[in-house]
Amino acid sequence: MKDAELLWRASMVPRVGEFPFKRVPKIAFLFLTRGSLPLAPLWEMFFRGHEGLYSIYVHSHPSFNGTVPKSSVFYGRSIPSQEVQWGNFNMLEAERRLLANALLDISNDRFVLLSESCIPLFNFSTIYSYLMASTKSFIEAYDLPGPVGRARYDHRMKPIVTIGQWRKGSQWFEMDRGLAIEVISDRKYFAVFRECCEASCYADEHYLPTLVSIKFWRRNSNRSLTWVDWSNGGAHPAGFWRRDVTVEFLQSLRTESHCQYNGNNTDVCFLFARKFLPGTLNRLLRVAPKLMKFN
Repeated sequence: MKDAELLWRASMVPRVGEFPFKRVPKIAFLFLTRGSLPLAPLWEMFFRGHEGLYSIYVHSHPSFNGTVPKSSVFYGRSIPSQEVQWGNFNMLEAERRLLANALLDISNDRFVLLSESCIPLFNFSTIYSYLMASTKSFIEAYDLPGPVGRARYDHRMKPIVTIGQWRKGSQWFEMDRGLAIEVISDRKYFAVFRECCEASCYADEHYLPTLVSIKFWRRNSNRSLTWVDWSNGGAHPAGFWRRDVTVEFLQSLRTESHCQYNGNNTDVCFLFARKFLPGTLNRLLRVAPKLMKFN
């Protein structure tokens, strides 16, 4: 299917509220990658034993021809893709393509965007319970003065998007099915961003935060579930090497934050983290399963 047909099919919503069949809600894990998944063995351990509670979708570069073992949970999970360039509008198109493919499965209730450098910070059961019980989606959005915030706004967006409505946030979202349908069905704001969000605008950092803040802010927790280290500054977050992977470091990511969840204070704010480089795999396989209590 071409994107237009895919989005059209994915936007369909049943008019009858009750399902006429047994349905177990699932989490759709959407992997947006450049090529292979070097941390796949860690994710294999994470998913093991929880078949029927998750779906996996992988969007890689169309030229990538790497093989995946038939025994892998990632086997056959690649979707028809198109070229994606960092900072380009086609990054946003790829995210919608992943969402639309996942929406075709009526059992998918929650949708989380991940990269090849992401890791889980908790076991599957904990993450499943956290997302399924959440009353809101998780999309970071904030007003940021200065060159990487408001300065990226293009006044041609008026009156559909004003400077006061312009928001910035993390690309790495998590959302419920209702919001996912709204996102892939949007034509009004998507068209404005396609036309006006160019060069250093970086649509993947502004479109969802702006759209959700304008139309769906009551349904949003206004934070990301994916921890990223921006303390070094620059256009890219810090990457982590083998020596960085320790029990103490991973534990700090799991419990040393404070946020709200369903109206209550909690220290479990991040369920995933990035940017872990391929060389961290062996250390992660030794440290993470015991810490995170993989089955």
